[in-house]
Amino acid sequence: MSDIDRVLRSNLKLKHLQLLVALDQFRHLGRASEFLSLTQPAVSKSLNEIERMFGLDLFVRSTRGTEPTPYGETVVRFARSVLADFGRTRDEIAAVASGAAGRTTVGAMVVAMPVLLTRAVELLKARSALTTVAIEEGDLTRLLPRLRVAELDLFVGRLEPGYAAPDLDTEALYDEPMAIISRPDHALTRKRKPGWGDLATLPWVLPPPWASSRIKLNQMFYKHGLNPPVDIIESASFLATLSFVRQRPAIGFVARSVARHFEREGLVKVLAIAVPIELPPVGIITMRGRLRTPASAQLIECLRQAVPT
Repeated sequence: MSDIDRVLRSNLKLKHLQLLVALDQFRHLGRASEFLSLTQPAVSKSLNEIERMFGLDLFVRSTRGTEPTPYGETVVRFARSVLADFGRTRDEIAAVASGAAGRTTVGAMVVAMPVLLTRAVELLKARSALTTVAIEEGDLTRLLPRLRVAELDLFVGRLEPGYAAPDLDTEALYDEPMAIISRPDHALTRKRKPGWGDLATLPWVLPPPWASSRIKLNQMFYKHGLNPPVDIIESASFLATLSFVRQRPAIGFVARSVARHFEREGLVKVLAIAVPIELPPVGIITMRGRLRTPASAQLIECLRQAVPT
């Protein structure tokens, strides 16, 4: 293990890390070499050099391309983390040099937009207008791996219990109920008290199957003696949800604050049907033990101040 420690600390260079990430991304020597603007023999030679340093096979070569071995997957995660820290440090230095006040990258679920995170960024900009906030929208399955390799500074969304882990710090901020939406001129908007039976046979846009909100919604249909909808589209994207609600038209299932926001904009209508389900709170996830940049620390403080009341 001392040899591996020496390789990680001293022998690996930035170009080696970039090559490993490119090979993992493209899974093909030729395409990786094109991306890196190198010849294929040069990429192959560098990979052999890296594997000799470790004394391990990091990638399996075949006619179909290259696949990382278990050792390779571990080293690639290390490479991504180092490159992300490198990029963050470069951006911080450039920000200081230009008179700006740093940068933070946030992964956000739909539930955190447009109320919580928008308010928090407004508060942050009031303090430091030149701070850059990069926001990537998605779900836990896509964003948590990026948080772990330092491509994100923090995550804002539902604290799904199935994703709790010892390497993560979580901070609950508030509870957020769900609402059922349609487009403003949908036939159900004219019913004073629409029922679950009215909803069961309609087309829906729903959260992914792993989401607690989706599981609890299915349970509500069962509770009323109904099968859950079968004409469904699954998406964690609010843009997709909004598009299908307005154009198909489908029924949507979104966080109530999100629903109310877009109802005020005239884009959707919140249906008059109660959704009495308990869901995980909305909160912040960061990596335990990772040093926060000043911009990230400020944004977290602003998120606490921006909690809806």
